[in-house]
Amino acid sequence: MAKVEFLGPLGRPSIEVDISNLQELKSFFQEDQELQDWLAICAVAVNDTLVCELNMPISKEDKISLLPPVCGG
Repeated sequence: MAKVEFLGPLGRPSIEVDISNLQELKSFFQEDQELQDWLAICAVAVNDTLVCELNMPISKEDKISLLPPVCGG
């Protein structure tokens, strides 16, 4: 199963999901309103490469990282 990492202020432990693309991941989280709010502003990386396409195929070896916006200085 693919591993999902919640980085930064998301503050959740990693989980494993059985999905075939990022659209299925979005559906997987549809009941979690707090996470839905974050997903609207997060960048997504698959195997450390930023992606934009929800139809991107996901394999069981993939690592998906949810990257919320941060500021610093």
